[in-house]
Amino acid sequence: MKNTILILTIALLTFGCKQDQDKEANIKSLKAGAWRATLMMQDNKKAPFLFEVFDDQTLEIFNAEESIEVHEISITDNLIKIKLPVFEGYIKAKFIDSTLIKGDFVIESLNRKVPFEAQYGVQDRFAVKAQPKHQITGSWETVFSPNTEDSYIAKGIFKQNGNVVTGTFRTTTGDYRYLEGVLNGDQLQLSTFDGAHAFLFTAQVADSTMQGMFYSGQHWKEPFSAKLNPDFELPSEDSLTTITEEGKSFTFEFPDTEGTMVSNTDPQFQDKVLVIQVLGTWCPNCVDETKYYRQFYEANKDKDLAFVGLAFEYAKTEEKAIKSIQRFKNSLEVPYPILLAQFGTSSKQKAQEKLPMLNHVLSYPTTIVLDKEGNVQKIHTGFNGPATGQKYIDFKNEFERFMKTLLEK
Repeated sequence: MKNTILILTIALLTFGCKQDQDKEANIKSLKAGAWRATLMMQDNKKAPFLFEVFDDQTLEIFNAEESIEVHEISITDNLIKIKLPVFEGYIKAKFIDSTLIKGDFVIESLNRKVPFEAQYGVQDRFAVKAQPKHQITGSWETVFSPNTEDSYIAKGIFKQNGNVVTGTFRTTTGDYRYLEGVLNGDQLQLSTFDGAHAFLFTAQVADSTMQGMFYSGQHWKEPFSAKLNPDFELPSEDSLTTITEEGKSFTFEFPDTEGTMVSNTDPQFQDKVLVIQVLGTWCPNCVDETKYYRQFYEANKDKDLAFVGLAFEYAKTEEKAIKSIQRFKNSLEVPYPILLAQFGTSSKQKAQEKLPMLNHVLSYPTTIVLDKEGNVQKIHTGFNGPATGQKYIDFKNEFERFMKTLLEK
């Protein structure tokens, strides 16, 4: 009798396991609708973001006013791979059931993995737990890593509607793109995920000050402090990088993705206003800048105008770096050449060695504008993208006015 019971028990367990396996094997698509994902930062902090899945198995990631369309999704043997647009990073996860997936966000060239989890049907980025004690709409004079040799200044720009807060931090080298979150009582939480970076900002807010921590993936964190200051401005982006010697020309010679050497002396650039981008295909601010420059170029390509990108890639091999450039160009429909200036590192010091006529390379991106005679007319450090609101509009207006002057000469 005992043997019979044992046999029946084993049979039932085996049947149950098979049912579970069959259930797992039958998950061949993401449920259409709203999902909430989280990425695990240091200190057991989680950076959430929201996405929506559509019936055609594409999805859209949301950060404040930004939406990112994702079309490269594959599901095999209960495993899902989500390849983010433009950038190298991807999400690789396993279905726990039809409403929960767990895995990692991976950037192979940097040997980085960030634990990832997504739950179906959750529509709040951060939970609203308490009425806000303060109103943080406005401009905030900010210092990251205060009182250290790594200290740098920034400008926080925020809008608050009830508990919901959106905005960004501008630095001298660019912005932290679209941030979205909540203010619960005096506790601020902001996050963003764009396929290249996962950011989380937490802070305790007083009437006109805040003390917080900035997390980037699992590889970086730093404190910051800020005070409300409507009059605070960062240094001009056109004054931070210069030519080492007055009157010295800006020259370059690097291969394109076909291996052909391209130089500023080539006929395609002669007698034209030339806009040179120092960029990395891994850089979200460079993506924002390239989207705008593409629009400007398309609207003015019948004039004496040329663009070229100089890519500084952290991909470990030349082959992978070229693939990154090709993906970047194809995804953004870039109509002008992007050359491989460096691979294996995105070090700004190494970039400066490749461009010795600059006093330093402070930022990806950096833009150098040459007139029709090849003289440097402007060097612009960083890029204030659409997340910066009026600053982005001001940049476009000034750039277009400046370019009109050069093109009409």
